Amino acid sequence: MVLVVGATGLVGMDVCERLRKRGESVRALVRTTSAPEKRARLQEIGAEIAEGDLKSPETLERACDGVTAVVSTASATLSRQEGDSLDSVDRLGQLALVDAAESAGVKRFVYISFRNNPDLQPALRVAKSAVEERLRQSKMDYTILQASYFMEVWLSPALGFDYASQQAAVFGDGSNKLSWVSSGDVAAATVACLHEPRTGRQTIEFGGPEALSPLEVIRAFEAAGWGEFSVQHVPLENLREAYEAAEDPLQKTFAALQLQYAAGDPIDMTAVLELLPLKLTSVSDYAVKLRGN
Repeated sequence: MVLVVGATGLVGMDVCERLRKRGESVRALVRTTSAPEKRARLQEIGAEIAEGDLKSPETLERACDGVTAVVSTASATLSRQEGDSLDSVDRLGQLALVDAAESAGVKRFVYISFRNNPDLQPALRVAKSAVEERLRQSKMDYTILQASYFMEVWLSPALGFDYASQQAAVFGDGSNKLSWVSSGDVAAATVACLHEPRTGRQTIEFGGPEALSPLEVIRAFEAAGWGEFSVQHVPLENLREAYEAAEDPLQKTFAALQLQYAAGDPIDMTAVLELLPLKLTSVSDYAVKLRGN
C-alpha cells in the first residue's frame, strides 16, 4: 500500500493514477475541504480515501497504518486553505508526516522538493531543507526529488506566460538557461523511484531533457505555431527589490524563485536518465500539446 499525500494536487493526482494503472494499492490523503470532483476522481480510479490533514498529526498516524511506502507532494504554495502556511504545512506538517511514517514502520518515502540555492533561502526552502534533513536522519529508505521549474506553472498565463495572447513576461534578460520540467515527468520519476532500489537514500536533482533560456522557450512556442510573442522583461533590480521588500513568506518565496529563474539553473540529466530511463517532455513537446496538435 502506497500512501500519497497531496493526492488532489497536480503531481499527486498523477502519481495516484500511475500507481493504480500498475495495479498497486493506493491510499490517498484527502482533506474534508478538498474539491469533491477530485475526491470523486480518486475513488473512480480505485484509490482508498483517508481523510486527514498535515496539520493534524493524529490523522497522519492513522493514514500511515499498514502502509509500506509514502509519497508526499503536498505544499501550501498553490493550494491554501484556512490555517495553511508554509510553516504549518510545508515544515511542521511534513515533519509530522515523516515522524508518523517512521513510527508506523514505513520502508520507503519519496519526497517532492525543489532546487536549493544556498544564496536564496526563503521560508519554503527553509521548510524543505528541514524535511530533507529529517528524512536523511530517518531509518527509512528515502528519495528526495529536487524538481526544476514546472512548465505547467511557469509557462502559463498565471505567471505571465500568456501563450494564447502571444505575450510573455520574462524575469531578467532571458538569456540564462533553466531545466524546465513537466509535472507529468516528475510524477513518472516519483513512481519509478518507488521501484528502483538504487534511488534509495539519495537526493536527485530533476529537470527536463534540455536546458533552455526563456527567450529560447519563446522561440520554441513560436515554432510550434503560437505566433510571434511580444516580450516584457522584468529587470533584475526590480526582482531584487521585490525580494528584499517582501514580508509575507509566500511572496518572498516567489520573489526568490523569480531571481533564481533570472540567474538560470541548468541540470545535467545524464546520470539521472541512466538511473531512471524515462522519456522526458521537452518544451517543444509541451508547446505542441497545448495547441492540441
